[in-house]
Amino acid sequence: MIGLAGVRVAVEPETALVAAAFVLGGAALGTCSGLVPGLHANNMAFLLAAVAADVPGPPAMVAAAMIAAGVVHTFLDAVPALALGVPDASMAATALPGHRLVIEGRGREAIRLSALGSGLAVAIAVPLAVPVTRVMTAAYPLVRAYLPVVLGAVVLGLVAAEPTWRARAGGLACTAGAGALGAATLDLSPAAPLAAGGVLTPLFAGLFGAPFMLDAMGGDGVPEQAGAGIATTRRAVVATALAGTVGGAVVGYLPGVSAAVAAVAVLALVPGTGDRGYVVATSGVNTANTVFALFALVALGTPRTGVLVAVERARAPLYLPLLLAAAGVAACVGFCLVLLAGDRYLLAVGTADYTRLSVVVLGLLVVLSGLFAGVPGIAIFAVATLLGLVPVRVGCRRVHLMGVLLVPLALGV
Repeated sequence: MIGLAGVRVAVEPETALVAAAFVLGGAALGTCSGLVPGLHANNMAFLLAAVAADVPGPPAMVAAAMIAAGVVHTFLDAVPALALGVPDASMAATALPGHRLVIEGRGREAIRLSALGSGLAVAIAVPLAVPVTRVMTAAYPLVRAYLPVVLGAVVLGLVAAEPTWRARAGGLACTAGAGALGAATLDLSPAAPLAAGGVLTPLFAGLFGAPFMLDAMGGDGVPEQAGAGIATTRRAVVATALAGTVGGAVVGYLPGVSAAVAAVAVLALVPGTGDRGYVVATSGVNTANTVFALFALVALGTPRTGVLVAVERARAPLYLPLLLAAAGVAACVGFCLVLLAGDRYLLAVGTADYTRLSVVVLGLLVVLSGLFAGVPGIAIFAVATLLGLVPVRVGCRRVHLMGVLLVPLALGV
């Protein structure tokens, strides 16, 4: 027993070792999913949920491994987004500003900014989670009653945030197209080799993964990178990370709003931060979302991320101290891994043949779509890919493609 500020905490060495092993195992899975272009943490989580019953060990430890995988993924998915411009759905907003830094030879700096954004978000989110949860628990019935209005306002806000009327029209068209695709496919349950994940895998792989690889074909790759020094102030980094954490709170409690959507709103609140602020804020939103969504699941019983949906499907007990500890340890691991792997990833990609690399990744996304949703999944992937190519051609942000979730939720279909 350990006494701390009047609180006595029981620590069993054997249990602690088992927990550490599961958390580190989950961190390894999150590393794999985070560094593979176009592969979402949800895919790994759903796969783990499908085999959770057969994993030796207490279900609470399996849940801790899932949380650790999700947190580490949010740190490392910025690396392929920066090096290849191939984010998953939650990192879609980071690709262009981050890629600009890489093209300018500031990729190593961008990787460190992303790590700082995610790390600071965890440090800020944990103490904020309890008061924010109390407020949201009280407000949730009202939000739920007017959810279509709230989501409609989000869609209109995203369209209005575009700088030109042409981009606004393109954003509205992309939202409508993605919404129609979501309405037509989200309720499908096609037979597939892996009974986990469903159509979300081909949808997000097509909307946010494949288009980047197709556009990357024939590219020159990553140019030579300069030093890793950060060319912005500590105050700016902390301010944008704080704004990102607030955005992560919104994502954690509001259905249908993704990290990419929240990032657009966050950057409107902290103007003038440029590409560096974009990377910090978006990474902060993405990682803080995991912490706040965990509290939302415990308090409201509603999972807001694919990882927590997988935890719920695995029928694992929600032992909050263990899951928070898993998130904290995973954040430390993720921060270190970003710094260790990021520079090497940039160097490896810089010497790779972009066309061959794109073909390999596209093949992987097709295989994943088939594994998670069968032959219909491959067809959904193809349609989603065509739609995912539209935003760049019409000059609007890819974030409008999140209409695939926002529109069906707003319309109740």
